[in-house]
Amino acid sequence: GHCRLLCKPSALAQHLVRSLGRSAALRGGRWPWPRWPQLQMLWQLLQPPEPEPVVARELLQLPDAGVVALDWLVGPWGAAGGGGGVSSPVLLLIPNAAGKVTGGLLQLGLRALERGFIPVIFNRRGHNGCPLTTPRLQPFGDPGDLREAVTYLRCRHPSASLLAVSEGSGSGLLLAYLGESGSSSCLAAAACLSPIFRGRDWFEAGMPWLYEWPLLLHLKQGLSRYVGALGEVVDMDRLLGSRSLRELEETLFCRTRSRPTSWECYWERNEPLRDADEAAVPVLCLCSADDPVRGPPAQSLPKELFRSSPYFFLLLTPHGGHCGFPRRQPGRCWAHEAVLEYFRAMAEFLRTEERRKGLPRPR
Repeated sequence: GHCRLLCKPSALAQHLVRSLGRSAALRGGRWPWPRWPQLQMLWQLLQPPEPEPVVARELLQLPDAGVVALDWLVGPWGAAGGGGGVSSPVLLLIPNAAGKVTGGLLQLGLRALERGFIPVIFNRRGHNGCPLTTPRLQPFGDPGDLREAVTYLRCRHPSASLLAVSEGSGSGLLLAYLGESGSSSCLAAAACLSPIFRGRDWFEAGMPWLYEWPLLLHLKQGLSRYVGALGEVVDMDRLLGSRSLRELEETLFCRTRSRPTSWECYWERNEPLRDADEAAVPVLCLCSADDPVRGPPAQSLPKELFRSSPYFFLLLTPHGGHCGFPRRQPGRCWAHEAVLEYFRAMAEFLRTEERRKGLPRPR
């Protein structure tokens, strides 16, 4: 269609261009209102997944006694229905930074389940009903808890390929993890849907009220459940009275009673791309030029990173909104099909390279 792939020339890039070029996802039906990104995003957010997924929750205790939740999608068929075998690829789904598991993310999980993947949703501390057992939440770009979850998944499925896909502001966590972990990430490939690349700029610029206020209310509603636990370290009156996402983030992580820090120091440790040069896993970023949440492409897209790094690929489309990418065919979101095609192409390329070089498959 009108998509452009921005990347550094390589054999992998050529293979990806051929694979995506053959994909029917990028030649799907047209959306009747292509210049209304707000409507495109609301369409994806308000539409429930079809069919309704069945989820099995598993709680994972962390070294500091904190807890994160892993929600395994077993499909609408029950635990014995969908899912792959022992060596089926495991797909880790990372929601946005507010912990909102959208209908679009669940729909992606169901599409992956139908194609033989084992999808599992990562829920941060205190998010989406996950109990908060320590007076600490996960900062925007701190991948410590995600690293523990990936290590657990690797131990549980030692012979499977481990893949990850993030949605919206949740991409800050995935990008930070890939940069910090480098070649030790345990992931075979990753993808980001409408990622936020520059966290500090995004918080300081703010979003249109149509998006910021519902997100702010969703966060306050979740945090109000932990007034007693968080009240020891955070000024809860100030937190619940925040009038912007920046004020809430600053109150929660910078103006703490135990370890206060400055806004500048916080972002030195939490910018998603602070260690991007160390990433050693192929990452496909699907972005729309009219994304009303991320901001103007000229300021919000790090195009130089995609031109210089052999591991970062930017699939840029003129219309699609924020995590929208709608179409009228079954599935509703063509980006989901593009991500699954990307993972298939990556697996095919790696198998070809192993045969060409005569490398043994890792155990």
